[in-house]
This record gives sequence, structure tokens and C-alpha cells, in this order.
Amino acid sequence: MLLEEGATVAICGRRQEAVDKTVAELESETGGKVKGKAADVRTCDEVGSLFKFIDSELGRLNVLVNNAGVGLFRPVSELSVEDWHNVIDTNLTGVFYCCREALFRFETNHGGDIVNIGSLAGKNAMAGGAAYNASKFGLTGLSEAAMLDTRNDNVRVSYVMPGSVATEFGGADSTDTGRDWKIWPEDVAEVVRMLLRMPARTLVSRVEVRPARPKR
Repeated sequence: MLLEEGATVAICGRRQEAVDKTVAELESETGGKVKGKAADVRTCDEVGSLFKFIDSELGRLNVLVNNAGVGLFRPVSELSVEDWHNVIDTNLTGVFYCCREALFRFETNHGGDIVNIGSLAGKNAMAGGAAYNASKFGLTGLSEAAMLDTRNDNVRVSYVMPGSVATEFGGADSTDTGRDWKIWPEDVAEVVRMLLRMPARTLVSRVEVRPARPKR
């Protein structure tokens, strides 16, 4: 969507092979300029290297969309320490690392936009969701505090809270993504587009998105 809007885009993922494949597909589909680099957002040094790559390949940074996410759903007593850190470090700490790098650059560029993709699980706890809920509740707090920190510096921080989205988030082996009733990824992209198109005088800090007709 951002490429179709004429933006120059950088993406990341944990495996360079997957990043390169996605870059090629996006270039073929849109004819836009897109760059990609492998980076694990759980690791501060890798995030720093990613943003240096963006500086060298793209130059000025105007928009950051934080969309990396993982979900492991087990009762607290069944969560391993590794499970806990995987979820928290991906969904929350990684967002902090990326926001921090972007804000350093926004200070030089005199502004920018950050859109964090959260979840309705950031306000609604669920059985088995301790790690995921904690990460998304934390993302809500991080986003709102960052918004208050920066709103007078020509920086807009927004966060989107989708409900069920038709992706492979529930597991790559799943044959039913629920596309007949869930929100589509394209719909979440439309929300991001709306946030970025708002007049500079207006900040939409939070958007909740739900399936119009949830499965009963």
C-alpha cells in the first residue's frame, strides 16, 4: 500500500532469503522502490544495523510502521521463560528499539509518523494469553507515552488495535485463515493509510478495528 502511494519502503524479517523474496515480489507487483534487510527486532544491535541500512539506502526517514508480532498461548504455569521472552521481546521490546531509532532521526528531520500495530488483546485479557496480553497491554502504554513525549515535536504516534485478522498468525500449517469473516490485512493497511493522510494539525492516537460480522 505504501509503495502504491509512491513511498520508498524498507522492510525487514528474520531471514534474508524471505526478505529478498518479498522485496522481489513487491517490486514486480508495484514497480516501486523497496529495500530489505534481515533483522531480528528482539536484538538491539540488529535493529541499529537495520536503521543504518535505511540511512544509506533510502536517506530521510518519514514513517515507521511496527508490525512484527508473535503469539504463544498457554497458561502461565505452562509458559517457559524462553516463550515469555520471545513474545515480550518481539511484540514490545522490539517496538521500543525501533521507535527509539526512528525518533533519533525524526529529531534531525523535524518530524515524522510512527504507527504501531497492536491488538484488541491490548485491552481484553484472555485465558492462556498472559504473555501476549502483557506484550500488547505494554504496547498500548508505550504508544500512548511516546505520543505524549513527542506530540509537540511534529511527531505523531498512533496505534492500531485489530481484532481477528485473516493471516497465518495462528500457524503456517493452518488451512483456514478465516478470510470469510475476519478482517483482511488490506483493511489494516487502509487504516494506516488513513492515519498518514490526516492533516498535520490532527493526531488520531488510537484506532480499534473489529470484524463487522464475527463468527458465532
